[in-house]
Amino acid sequence: MQKRFRVGVIGRTGRGNYGHGLDTAWLDVPQTEVVAVADDDKAGLAAAAKRLRVQKAFTDYREMLDQVDIDIVAICSRWIDKHHEMAIAAAERGMHIYMEKPFCRTLQEADEIVAACEKTHVKMALGHPTRYSPLIPTIRNLIQSGRIGKVLEYRGRGKEDRRGGGEDLWVLGTHVMDMIRAIGGAPKWCFAQVTQDERPATKADVVPGTEGISLLAGDQVRAVYGMADGATAYFASTRNMAGRPSRYGLQILGSRGVIELVEGILPSVKILVDSSWSPGRSGKSWQEVSSAGIAQPEPLAGPQYQARHWLAILDLVAAIEEQRQPLSSVYEARGATEMILSVFESHRLGRPVTLPLENRRHPLSLLT
Repeated sequence: MQKRFRVGVIGRTGRGNYGHGLDTAWLDVPQTEVVAVADDDKAGLAAAAKRLRVQKAFTDYREMLDQVDIDIVAICSRWIDKHHEMAIAAAERGMHIYMEKPFCRTLQEADEIVAACEKTHVKMALGHPTRYSPLIPTIRNLIQSGRIGKVLEYRGRGKEDRRGGGEDLWVLGTHVMDMIRAIGGAPKWCFAQVTQDERPATKADVVPGTEGISLLAGDQVRAVYGMADGATAYFASTRNMAGRPSRYGLQILGSRGVIELVEGILPSVKILVDSSWSPGRSGKSWQEVSSAGIAQPEPLAGPQYQARHWLAILDLVAAIEEQRQPLSSVYEARGATEMILSVFESHRLGRPVTLPLENRRHPLSLLT
């Protein structure tokens, strides 16, 4: 009989709640069952227990971890100020982890989570759905087969709404950074500037971040990354400059064309085989890309491709059983966080910075 992995859910009503459906995501996956929930808000806890159909409900998540037989802990809150302590608590007890993005507040916290997972051989995955998309291997194959030539640039932007700038870098930028890493690997350096009202951000511009992010600064960020293959990656976000339709996503620009993708399990992916990158100049047209290739109907169907976390959960279960790292592992989570924090570190120092960063503290805490 196939093992069913026992899941303990941690939510924080009013402080990130249960993320993007991380609590109920387990209910439809045959390999998992939710056995307990914790939430320090009593009303939120009662609602979650009813929603998840569990009897074991706790206002203290540590009591849940100590009293219930749990295989996987779902750290659901979008607010990240408790991610570190919750992950450490789960890892110390040998419980595997699925966590809402963003990862954590500093690289010191990230390093400590990595160390805790390594010590007890715990597998941790972060909620970056695009990492699990069947279209990511298709995009890699298109690039490797030369359909867009040599990759010259990765160009990403956030949603650029009221959160534009530093907050957008954290909240949506984490997806873009992970997409860059999924396709292009880890960057070698970052050179960036953070501005407020069109001037370089200073210590006076540093504010407590929303959603437990810790420190924030800037209504505009512009970052350049040097990739290992010689390509250049860019991320930029400006507050209150959202496009309709949105610019949020990633473009991969090569010597013979462009691939464009947005975030999701079966995201919109398009290819323009055009060395000018300009249909207005060349007269060429964008084509849809499915998991089967260019201009092919999408053969994949089923609830696992409509749900945000199903494929990630299946991969985490497989990673536990096969003793391998999940696709969006604790190491990839730290890598995306490092790309975010390198923006602030480069701005603080006024020069390019090499990755991994030497400074593991929050750069904005050191800004003068």
